[in-house]
Amino acid sequence: MASSADVHVRICGQEIIKYDLEIKAIVQDIRDCPGPQSTLMELNSQVKEKFNKLRLRIQDLEQMAREQDRETDRLAIQAETESQRRQMLSNQTAWRKANLACKLAIDYTEKDELLRGGDYQSIRQRKATKESLVETSSNITESLMSMSKMMAENVKQSEDTIGTLATSSRTVQETNEEFKSMTGTIHLGRKLILKYNRRELTDKLLIFLALALFFATVLYILKKRLFPFI
Repeated sequence: MASSADVHVRICGQEIIKYDLEIKAIVQDIRDCPGPQSTLMELNSQVKEKFNKLRLRIQDLEQMAREQDRETDRLAIQAETESQRRQMLSNQTAWRKANLACKLAIDYTEKDELLRGGDYQSIRQRKATKESLVETSSNITESLMSMSKMMAENVKQSEDTIGTLATSSRTVQETNEEFKSMTGTIHLGRKLILKYNRRELTDKLLIFLALALFFATVLYILKKRLFPFI
């Protein structure tokens, strides 16, 4: 039966997958967006909200990894966290590229309308929106840099954890070797004790035979001197 912690980890993982799929769908909408600028801004607002939720759930998953009692569970959840962070970084890169592609398409449309004598006010509004898109692109770049820094810190933490595990493994191996050595010494001691026990039994038997021979000799001499006629 799954524990409460396992259930929470599973639910968190499912929510991360859900946000990841929703982000991919919105990024595709941005890539295919023909305009206007207001539609693009709305899509960017939606994807930004999804990224914030996704980032929080990944942080929750990372915290759950720290709270695990078993080392194997902790390492498995940490690996999943790193995988999700890389996936989020990939989505942010795709988001930035989609915005650039959409911006180029809208620029082309605006230039075409300008050449055809389009409305100046409309073009001015689009220019203001374009500046907003540039700011959004800058925010995405900053977010990517922050995510890269965070991933580097997590990689260092994972390396430290692996180093600790390697040290622990060597300690266990050395202890096992010492145990084997002690086992061999105990086995040798047992063999020596058995050998000494057998030798002691042999010595006792020889002493008994020597005493028996001595008393038999004494009795024989007494018999010859006291009862020579027998």
